[in-house]
Parts: sequence; structure tokens; C-alpha cells
Amino acid sequence: MQTLQTEDGLPLHLRHWALAAAAGSAPAARGSVLIVHGLGEHIGRYAHVAAHLNANAWHVIGYDQRGHGASGGARGAMATPDSLLDDLARVIDALRQARPGPLVLLGHSMGGLIAGRFVAEGLAAQPAPWWRPVEALVMSSPALDPGMNAFQKGLLALLGPLAPNLAVNNGLNPAWVSRDPAVVAAYVEDPLVHDRVTPRLARFIVDGGEVVRAAAPRWTLPTALLYAGADRCVAPRGSDAFAAAAPRDVVFSKRYDGFSHEIFNEPEQREVLATLSRWLVPHGALNS
Repeated sequence: MQTLQTEDGLPLHLRHWALAAAAGSAPAARGSVLIVHGLGEHIGRYAHVAAHLNANAWHVIGYDQRGHGASGGARGAMATPDSLLDDLARVIDALRQARPGPLVLLGHSMGGLIAGRFVAEGLAAQPAPWWRPVEALVMSSPALDPGMNAFQKGLLALLGPLAPNLAVNNGLNPAWVSRDPAVVAAYVEDPLVHDRVTPRLARFIVDGGEVVRAAAPRWTLPTALLYAGADRCVAPRGSDAFAAAAPRDVVFSKRYDGFSHEIFNEPEQREVLATLSRWLVPHGALNS
């Protein structure tokens, strides 16, 4: 297990899916894809996505976010409002050192929100110290609108200042993640999956989604937005709004009507993965 230390001393578990060398020479690669997973899960659930990307000449790296999987930290918690963004910057720095070439961020759900918020910072007049440039972005069913009701918003407003680190149930029904019963069963039985979220993390998701949606008209980074139309974990209207406002020559969007949240784990996952790999082709460069 490879680990990277966060600014506040937590170990982040990293996982690499590297291209296999052929006949004693380095493999030809288009670049690297960095996967950022969603709330309550871990990077191990993306092994099939990594295998598909490897088959299309991409190195892949992923990490368990703080408070998730094999990484350190209280479940579903973050130390500061920027902790998850700073962690991502540290992983990017490590990856840039190890593998030069094009780097694509691929984030799902909360990970999609984090990746989008990270990219949006580059549009600021003075980006935060954690911002790093990347070559392209993929957001999969991103949490650009978490779909909170009035009661949940009121509870967040109350608990946020009083108990920012109080871990509570995230309210996500495992049956919502996929229409494939086997995927749901594996999710329920996975010991590294948890159902915790804190007010500080919930506030980050709400505020981050607003920042990304507001930045959509000024978006400049090549981006693929792939999302589920029948999503019950996050509100598809957040992705709808981003797609409608973003420049069409910059952002490619595809809404999979009838799909549940985890589009890479739906019965039609091959269709989604094929769309992903086709879109990625012009955003990589074969390097020897």
C-alpha cells in the first residue's frame, strides 16, 4: 500500500493501475487519469474503470479520500473547508513527479464536485494555493446539487456552526446507487463503505456546487459531463444547469435518462465507458 501524508498528518491510501511494459520497453501511454471517488465509498470500487482506461492506453491513479476507505481521518469528516481540495493537490503533485504528460481528473458524485470545484478555482483572479492546472476534466454524476430538502437545509444551518464534526447518517439508500442488484449487494457488504457525513462536509458540498454552477459560463477546460437522469443520490438538475450554461465547444455533456447514480456500475456500463474513452482520445498524447 502506498500512502501520501496530508497537510495535517493523515495517511492517504493511493492505488496505481499502470500500463504493463511490453518487450522490455516502457509502454506507450496517452497520459494519466486521476480518479476521485464519491461520498462513503473508496477507490477500490473503480478497478473495472481503471482496467478499461488501461486498455485504452491510460495510466490510472486513485486514492481513498480522508475519512474514507483505508485512509486516515474520522469517517465522513474534514479538518477545514479546503481539506479535500488540498489533499487532491498533494496527490496531483505526486503524480506529476512520477508521470509527466497529460493529466485528466475523473471525479464521481462528491468526487465529481471536488474535481469541478478544483478546476473552477483556476478561473479566480487569484487562485487558492492548492489550485493546480490539469489538462481535462470528467465529472460523473457530480454532486453539483445534493438535492437537500428544506428540513435538511435548516438542520445544516443549525448544526454547521454548533457541531461541524458531528458524524450523522448521510441518508443515501444503497438501492439508489445502481439498477444492478449485484452492485447494490456488493456495496452493502463492502466493509470499506460507510454512511457517515458531517455538517462541515455537507456544507462544502452545498457551497462547492454553487461555485461550480456559477462558473459554468466562464468554463475553459475541456470537460466531459456524464450523468444519470434518474439519480436519487444527487439532483440531476445541478448537472442540467451546468450543461445549459457552459460553452458547448468546451463542455461535452451526456445525460443518461433512466440510469441510476453510478453510471459506471449500471447494466449499460460498457456504453458509458466507451463514451468516456472516445472523448478522452484527443485529450491525451502517446508518449514513449
